[in-house]
Amino acid sequence: MKRATSVKRAANHSRPFADRNVAKVFDAYPDAVRAKLLTLRAMILETAAKLDGVGPLEETLKWGQPSYLTTQSGSGSTIRIDRVKADDDRVAMYFHCQTDLVLTFRELYPAQMEYGGNRSILFETTAKIPEKALRHCIGLALTYHARKGGSQNKDVSKNKSASAKKPISVKTTASKKRESATPNKPALRTRRAQPS
Repeated sequence: MKRATSVKRAANHSRPFADRNVAKVFDAYPDAVRAKLLTLRAMILETAAKLDGVGPLEETLKWGQPSYLTTQSGSGSTIRIDRVKADDDRVAMYFHCQTDLVLTFRELYPAQMEYGGNRSILFETTAKIPEKALRHCIGLALTYHARKGGSQNKDVSKNKSASAKKPISVKTTASKKRESATPNKPALRTRRAQPS
């Protein structure tokens, strides 16, 4: 059974790149860095394939880094991978810093992984990856918008951009102020919405 898993993983490491520019970035990494990043890439792609509602990922470059987007489903937040610039023996998996993803990962796995602020999980190129914990974190990222309630309708891009511009708490506070300042407005809006 272990051998079959190793064969499958090796096949995923060699999964062809759809984007030539992404392939060039991987080719430019030193061997140890490339090997670790290919392992992270395989874990992202494997995890996405097993999750309902995520669909195929788009592999592209963002800020020059290999990036994985749920473009078709809009279910998740972008995951990026790259080497750590200040340390050639480390790589990182990056998440959108305006989400609570890394905070959640820290709460779930405080000792199993090392974190870089509110935006990344860090890995030594020679160290073993805590696979079960990392796959769970990847799954949380790939379903982030779906869990927050923003991707179940057809207008995913509008919901994602709205949530990126305003935190929920700000929106709630603003609507409370508006309601208390103009209590009759909702009734007027209801009348206008009725067909004449």
